[in-house]
Order: sequence, then C-alpha cells, then structure tokens
Amino acid sequence: MSEYIAPVRDMQFVLKELAGLEEIARLPGCEEATPDLADAVLEEAAKFAEGVLSPLNIPGDQEGARWHDKAVTMPKGFKDAYKLFAESGWTALQCEPEWGGQGLPKVLGAAVTEMWKSANHAFSLCPLLTTGAIEALVLSGSDKLKQTYLEKMVSGVWTGTMNLTEPNAGSDLAAVRTRAEPQPDGSYRIFGQKIFITYGDHDMADNIVHLVLARTPTAPEGVKGISLFVVPKFMVNDDGSLGARNDAWCVSIEHKLGIHASPTAVMAFGDHGGAVGYLVGEENRGLEYMFIMMNAARFGVGLEGVAVCERAYQRARDYARDRIQGTDIGVRGGPKVPIIAHPDVRRMLMSMKAQAEASRALAYVVAAAHDTAIHHPDPEARKQNQAFVDLMIPVVKGWSTEIGIEVASTGVQVHGGMGFIEETGAAQHLRDSRISAIYEGTTGIQANDLIGRKMAREGGATLKAVIARMRAVEAELGAQAGEDFAAIRRRFGAGIDALARAGEWIVATYGQDVRAASAGAVPFLRLFGTVAGGWQMARAALVAQGRIAAGDTDPFYRAKIVTTRFYADHLLTQADGLASTVIEGAAGVMALAEDMF
Repeated sequence: MSEYIAPVRDMQFVLKELAGLEEIARLPGCEEATPDLADAVLEEAAKFAEGVLSPLNIPGDQEGARWHDKAVTMPKGFKDAYKLFAESGWTALQCEPEWGGQGLPKVLGAAVTEMWKSANHAFSLCPLLTTGAIEALVLSGSDKLKQTYLEKMVSGVWTGTMNLTEPNAGSDLAAVRTRAEPQPDGSYRIFGQKIFITYGDHDMADNIVHLVLARTPTAPEGVKGISLFVVPKFMVNDDGSLGARNDAWCVSIEHKLGIHASPTAVMAFGDHGGAVGYLVGEENRGLEYMFIMMNAARFGVGLEGVAVCERAYQRARDYARDRIQGTDIGVRGGPKVPIIAHPDVRRMLMSMKAQAEASRALAYVVAAAHDTAIHHPDPEARKQNQAFVDLMIPVVKGWSTEIGIEVASTGVQVHGGMGFIEETGAAQHLRDSRISAIYEGTTGIQANDLIGRKMAREGGATLKAVIARMRAVEAELGAQAGEDFAAIRRRFGAGIDALARAGEWIVATYGQDVRAASAGAVPFLRLFGTVAGGWQMARAALVAQGRIAAGDTDPFYRAKIVTTRFYADHLLTQADGLASTVIEGAAGVMALAEDMF
C-alpha cells in the first residue's frame, strides 16, 4: 500500500512559472517569500505530510473520533501530531506577524495546505477552520478580542470553529434562531443548538474558540438580523490563563460516510444557564463577518478537491505499476504485464493526472491574485485582482471538489475489485472526498453565486476580462510548431468560444428568466472550470516548450506538454456540450409538475 509523496516538483513549477511567485515576493509585505524560502518551506512541509500525517490517515479513518460524556477523543496519534504541527509553526504560516504569524503569502500557503489535505484530509480540517476564525477576528474583532484570543490561536495552542448551521437552518441562514441575550457587563448569553460543526470538540488543544451566529432580542428578521459572537469552550482570565468551563457542549458527533477522524459535532449552547459570548464587530453584521471565514474556507475546501485528485492518482498509479494482469494488448502468448501497460488503464491514469495538475494550477493562480489584491501598491491592480478572485472562488471550490470526487472514483476503478476493498485505501479517498462538494456551500450554491453575484450583477465584465486573457494564451499557442500545440490550440480555442457563448447567454437571461439561468448554473460552473483548467495547462505547456527550446532535457517538461495534449483531447472537448446544456437545457429541468416525480 502506497504512502503519500508530495508532488514538490509540480508545485514548484506552478508557483514559479504560473502563479508568479517572484512577482509576489516583490509586493510590500511579501518580501520574505523568495523562491529559495518557498523551496525550503515546501521541502519541510513534504517531510511532515509524508512522515507524520500520511501514516495516521488510514488508522485514523479506522478508529475514528469518539464521543463520550459530552467530550471527543481523537484517534491515536492525532493529539501528538497536532502538538508537533503547532510547535513546528505550521498553524502560523499565513497569519499576521503582529499576532505571532509568519506572514507568508496565500499562494505559498495553498501549496502547503494541499499537502496536509492529501496526506490526511480529516486532520487538515482543524487548522482550516482555525485559519478562517483567525481571519474573521483580525478583520472584525475588537482590540480586546484580538488581544485575548489571536496569539493563542495563531500559535495553535487554541483552535477555532464556525457555527452556522442549525437543525432548521441549513444553507438558509435567514432561519437561524440561536439567541444572544445582552448582559450588564457587555457580554451576551447564548442559547441554541448548532449542527455539523467541524472540530466542535476534540482533545488536541487547550481551548476551542467558537464563532457563533445568533440573534439579539432587537434583531430584525432575516439575514440582516444575524450577529457574530465569540464563545470560548473555556473562559479566559484577565491574565490569559484558562478559567471556568463555558456552557458550550458537544452533545453528540455524526456517523459519517467519510472523514471519520474529523469530529462533526452537534453543539448545545446555554443548556445550563447560558453560554457566555462576546460580540464580534457590530450587531446585525454577523453574516458579513462570517463570510470572511466562509470565503477562506471555500478556497480551502477547493484545495481538498485538488488534494484528493493527487492522492487518488498516486495510489492508483502505484497499484497499476505493481498489479500484474493480462498480456500486452495485441500480443498473444506474451508475458503477463502490469496493468499500467493497458490503454484503458493508461487513459484513466492520464485523466487523473491531468485534472490534478489543472486544478492545482488554477487554485495557485487564484491564490496569487488574492495576494496581489491585498498587497499591490496600485489601487487599480488591487481592484482588478480582487474581482478576479471573487469570480474564481466558486469555480475553485465547486469545480475542484466535483472533479475530486470523479477522480477518486476513477481511482477505485483502476484498482478493479480491490478498489472496493477498504484495505487498499482507494475507497477512503472516495468516501472522504464526497463531503467537499457539499460543505461551505454546495456546488449548486457556488454555481448560483457565480452566475448571479459574480456575473449578472456586473454584466459579465470580469468574465470578459478573463476570456481576453485566455485569448492571449490561445494566440501564443498558435506561434508554436507541431501537432501537439496545434491540437491544444484547436481544443482550447473551441473551449473559450463555448465559455464566451454560455457566459453571454447567462448574463442576458439572468434578469429575464432567473429560473432558466439557474437551471444551467452547475453545468456553467463545470464549463468554466474545465476551460479555466485548460487555460492554465496551456500556459504550462508554453513554459515547458520554452525550456525545451532552450536546451533543458528534464523529462518533466515533455510530460507537461503531453499531459496538456491529453487534457485538450479528453476534457476540453466537453466544453461545447456543456455550453449547449447551459443554453438549451432549461426546458426539461422545470417541465414536470412536482407530483410527477
């Protein structure tokens, strides 16, 4: 059974050649993120992912998190691994230096985060939620809240959670009913129940800082009446030490399809007099603040799609190299060969490899744009990059997680019957990946956000700017010789045409028939992700061709061109059909009466 090996070579290539790490390192506040430092960080992260987290993945899945007496015990090894994780500074990588963080850019953090998620998806969710909580407090918390909580959270001594969902309020946060009653000392008493709270309780850290959505007595109905509160598991004394246990308890954890080592908690606030909470920012602006966490989490969840593509690919590739079955096709009486020699197995592995590389490249490029949007000295550059990030976050989240599920399923298929047996590990990737397309907003929610807030509201202006950038790459492809580049250009150009056609239809239709536009939202997101992935693969192939032309004989570059050709022939060819579904497919979606289902 194979263990995870971090794809450091491809990560370095994407960071330097596609995401523009050197340009990021020239931005104010990012000067330390030099290529040499990035290489050192990647190498150390790879050692931790491979040597500490990956060996805990299958045992953690088998043992699972355990609940007893309103408390959660993590699987064997997780507590020690988390302690080493925090002591090694990984919790602080992207955080503000003011609070003990290292202040490294998001694009480098994305590569490191991908490693954690490939090596051990369940473990990676704890720092993911803590990072989102830190961002919300940094941007919206009072000085007192920051002084009380941030240093301990950045150091990893304390962890954080997001508490949105309730039994009666899933994605519809307007239905939140958790109460926050103001107290004379300025605090609040919180009463209510939250469900699906990732790492709502565990034994890896001294304290857990819950960020909880609730309503004050004077709050208006709907999403405009939601406030955000800090509710610690243990109260914090004035000197920073831990005090009494707060009235916030894990009353059960869910029995899930996958990520068994990640406790998904049902949290009860206020069953014994009220949980003490502290307002974050202003009353009734909680949803705005929570979306700070949500956007960070959505990008992180998108990386889960990238990560499972890579991990499932590695496991399937290694199995295919070792599994001897059948003779080479077309050879009678020849020796038995590894199944990697068979064309259909090769096709499956190439589809896994191509989608892993495409989704990684797109995610890192979006992360680099996020860094530019924060740190660039030119306001216009910041504005343009932020618009690009806003447009692409639902694509990174929605498309990457959907293809992650498909790639994990393909990995089971490569294993054949053994893939259906838990001991090979292939099934765990499929089970673990299934949640990623659901939490932090389902694919449908991402797609509706994409076509509505991100496209129709601005008349498709940012999409048109992205398409213009794609056209420039298409033109560069035309300057290259050879059948590979001719095919890549042909398929990529057709994909851009399909994206532009479908995008124009979405923008034109949204205001006139929102139901028709929404019926095509998920196919449009799939189309956008597929073409955007092809865009980054085309850029990669151009860089690789330049290295080869300059005399570099590293086979990595030839492999990048071949993989891009495969992506063009097998994946970009789907674009035209997806565009037709977007434009012409609404009629059949809403045609049947409800009682005919």
